[in-house]
Amino acid sequence: MAAMESPTQRAGVTGNVKATREDWLKLALETLISDGVERVRVQILGQSLDVSRSSFYWYFKSRQDLLDQLLEYWRQTNTRFIVERAERPAPSVVRAVMNIFECWVDEKLFDPRLDFAIRAWARRSPATRRVLDEADDQRVNAIRDMFLRHGYDQEDAFVRARVLYFMQIGYYSLELNEPMSSRLPHVASYLRSFTGQEPSVQDVEDFSRYVEETISRSR
Repeated sequence: MAAMESPTQRAGVTGNVKATREDWLKLALETLISDGVERVRVQILGQSLDVSRSSFYWYFKSRQDLLDQLLEYWRQTNTRFIVERAERPAPSVVRAVMNIFECWVDEKLFDPRLDFAIRAWARRSPATRRVLDEADDQRVNAIRDMFLRHGYDQEDAFVRARVLYFMQIGYYSLELNEPMSSRLPHVASYLRSFTGQEPSVQDVEDFSRYVEETISRSR
């Protein structure tokens, strides 16, 4: 998203700032996640922020402009971090898959609630469906390329990427609220399943440490 003006900067123009561009975007995201895209409307958001519609139009051209920026925010978080993790150099394919796993552990890298909200929106909007399909393809292709770099052939890399990615998306879609403490003991088996290689004790220990540190930071 573009850089946001500070309340002080805005006050110099309008005299009294009650809601910033960041306030509008944050509330719009929260509303999209909790209530769906139909509730992301200028009047509804303005009432929640206790500001007039003119405040909205200072920052956004239209409701569609706001919706476009929400989609761009989603692309620049959920999709970007999966691609970045897939492209990160790794000494082994097991470590490479562990990099992807970081996205499933840290919601700052991948917010499943936001992804679910975008998918619900896409069911009602062909334009959003196209954006979602492009993002899914980008994510899968990045993971496929990761497997290719580690010596898998085209077909094997493609199928492994789809299994790794769509299994996790399905996990979120089914809302299986399984605690990390229940999933962590199976990490070695997941890594073995996705890569066909045996993870080392050190691999598992390092990932467990990453999970513990991430959970600790989020408290």
